[in-house]
Amino acid sequence: MMLKVSIPASQGNRALKDGSLTSIMQKALAELKPEAAYFGLHEGNRTAFLFADVKDVSMLPSICEPFFLGFDAAIDMTPVMNADELRAGLQLLQKP
Repeated sequence: MMLKVSIPASQGNRALKDGSLTSIMQKALAELKPEAAYFGLHEGNRTAFLFADVKDVSMLPSICEPFFLGFDAAIDMTPVMNADELRAGLQLLQKP
């Protein structure tokens, strides 16, 4: 799953000033254990692009709530796969 976590500038500024930006992000990343994490700007907001194996939808509250509560973040989730998973999926198309 690719999670795009966008933090509004005002909330990001507040969290940066009070020190919670680092602590919330570190705790969320430690719990999520993303396979990859990239940080930058998207549409003018601080944004994290996190790639993680989400095995069960019941994990979504524990993944999303720290970002909602800590930053008033907007979160988009997109199912993605790596090359091996794509190959396996394409092989399934070949079976009768």
